[in-house]
Amino acid sequence: MEDLTECGEEGIYTLNLRESDLPGIGRKYCLDTRSGEKLVIVVHNDDRRDLFHMSPDDPDEVLSMVTLDDEEARTVSAIISGISYTPRLAENQEMALDGLIIEWLRIEPSSGCVGKRIGELDIRRNTGATILAVTEKNHRKTMNPGADYAFAAGSTLIVAGERKQLQQLKHLLTNGSL
Repeated sequence: MEDLTECGEEGIYTLNLRESDLPGIGRKYCLDTRSGEKLVIVVHNDDRRDLFHMSPDDPDEVLSMVTLDDEEARTVSAIISGISYTPRLAENQEMALDGLIIEWLRIEPSSGCVGKRIGELDIRRNTGATILAVTEKNHRKTMNPGADYAFAAGSTLIVAGERKQLQQLKHLLTNGSL
């Protein structure tokens, strides 16, 4: 029997999604997220769905697994896709803070800022936005990081600014320059 958690090279490639048939079992979908996470979803012929969260360091190591029946899978799908609830926090938050927005931004592995320092990118002068805090992938927190702080993939930044400033900051972080 084929290892259900191993994603082969066969299948259709759409973005970071690969899919393949599992004869007698169903269909397997492998997703490599922009943040470096690996997710394997197996849709069984009997309508069960297995979700495997794989180790980014060892593709054979399953970090967690969940099995859903058809109704549970459809409910989770509706939640994730925003059918049952669409967040409206940003609009309400911006009005309450008179134009100031606080956002959480994740640094993706492909971001141009990875390895660069806040001072090197001159964040505040170039964008007007402020980095309030950083949470590293290992859960280490840095409040009010200084100019020497170097951006790392997988980190989450808590930032503040007006909408235009945050758009410029996102561009700067993604590309490594304006």
